[in-house]
Amino acid sequence: VQLQASGGGLVQNGGSLRLSCVVSGRTLNSHFIGWFRQAPGKEREFVGNINWLHGGGTSYSNFVQGRFTISKDGAENTVYLQMNSLKPEDTAIYYCVAGMGGREPSLYDYWGQGTLVTVSS
Repeated sequence: VQLQASGGGLVQNGGSLRLSCVVSGRTLNSHFIGWFRQAPGKEREFVGNINWLHGGGTSYSNFVQGRFTISKDGAENTVYLQMNSLKPEDTAIYYCVAGMGGREPSLYDYWGQGTLVTVSS
């Protein structure tokens, strides 16, 4: 499985960004496409995921609080992370991942290269 994330950039406090993750390769054992993030000096943390192969159900971390939405475009093999009401504490490198689901990084076998999101105060 190959994952190509894009869409990061600089945005002001309260602004929005949409990240994209293009998925390619064999995904038979990677039912979930998810997003993690890592801020400077901090551990990677789960943002959310979507059941890529079955039903499209989503799961999010509590800090998302309805601000972020994960969706998929099966025809384009792309998963999106729409982020609204961004805060400076959302500043991080965001990684697109593929695996069997859950909230631990070890549960995802495949990681994209990451895209940097910077939210200015």
